[in-house]
Amino acid sequence: MSGWPITFQDVLAARRRIRPYLPSTPLRRYAALEAAVGGGIQIAVKHENHNPTNAFKARNGVSVLTALGADEMRRGVVTATRGNHGAGVAWAASRFGVAATVCLPRGNNPEKNEAMRGFGATLVEEGRDYDESLAVATRLVAERGLRMIHPSNDPLIVAGAATFTLEILEELTSLDAMVIAVGGGSQAVGAMTVLRALKPEVEVFGVQAAGARAIYESWKARTPVAGLGAETFADGLATRGVYEGTFDALCEGLEDFVTVTEGEIAEAVRILLSTTHNLVEGAGAAGLAGLIKLRDRLKGKTVAIVLSGGNIDAATLKRVVNREI
Repeated sequence: MSGWPITFQDVLAARRRIRPYLPSTPLRRYAALEAAVGGGIQIAVKHENHNPTNAFKARNGVSVLTALGADEMRRGVVTATRGNHGAGVAWAASRFGVAATVCLPRGNNPEKNEAMRGFGATLVEEGRDYDESLAVATRLVAERGLRMIHPSNDPLIVAGAATFTLEILEELTSLDAMVIAVGGGSQAVGAMTVLRALKPEVEVFGVQAAGARAIYESWKARTPVAGLGAETFADGLATRGVYEGTFDALCEGLEDFVTVTEGEIAEAVRILLSTTHNLVEGAGAAGLAGLIKLRDRLKGKTVAIVLSGGNIDAATLKRVVNREI
């Protein structure tokens, strides 16, 4: 597989490292959710929002920290984030006594910032958006000798994300498709790595916020498209570029790719709240929003979606519940 960042053996190794620290998350079906979506679709919901940081990124952090050498751990780690990735790195670093520096844009979600501080991270608030904060983290690597943990370009991150798909296949005897939020691509590429090894007939569909469509337009063009913004309340999807560690694999492996509007993401948050009584953030609901958009195509099939994170802040949740988004 050209351009593929990890192998299935990398996923198995990540699962062995992660399992002592993170149990398998629940996989559930909800009759009310399936009725709301319609089309006779059987929906398997993977609850990554039940991880210690309320997001799948806890897996990624442990995957990296458990693979570092003594010198890297002594020097400390740095990353950039809008929230969940930084929290996952900070939480894992605290478990192993490693200093973590997290770069994030000015005006970032204050509740996510407080969570990262609570896990012991040092926050550097600089830059207008995630991509500018990533440049700050890269600068700190050069200045301080820190070990970068890139949210998408690090194979250990992608292998960590892949482990939840391994858990899904261990429980489901039948699966036709997965609909997964893209953002930087670690979830989707991780899922496709596992499926191509164990169940290659399963189709993977990517979902991205229409207000942060650079990776979607790049996927269509099969080459990076620059100059597009990232305006979305779904923090985990607020990227305005592609990442070399995942882009080729996304181009090679995705069955299709759709975008969803802010209103469609907000409606998915509301549906999940009313039918499963689970709180999810925008990126965590994007898989459901994409499934609804793909409903006719996936009629009668068994489809897995991932509630990738539940860290929606109170102000945004109020707007969603009041149908102001």
